[in-house]
Amino acid sequence: MCMFCAAIPATLAVGVHAQARQRRADQQAEIHGKQPAQKVVKPASATVIVVIGLAAASLIYHSQMGN
Repeated sequence: MCMFCAAIPATLAVGVHAQARQRRADQQAEIHGKQPAQKVVKPASATVIVVIGLAAASLIYHSQMGN
């Protein structure tokens, strides 16, 4: 398995964990009567962008292997 193909599931796992931590922090803030912190980039959005980049890199890498 190439490094790009191996990185995709790892990236998804890290993204899911980051999203869960963010949701937990938001819930804790609401419980304590505070506003949730403003997010510059949501973890889910960042994960999708990185996975698309990895998939594109993997496609390019695998298409060039025969040459």
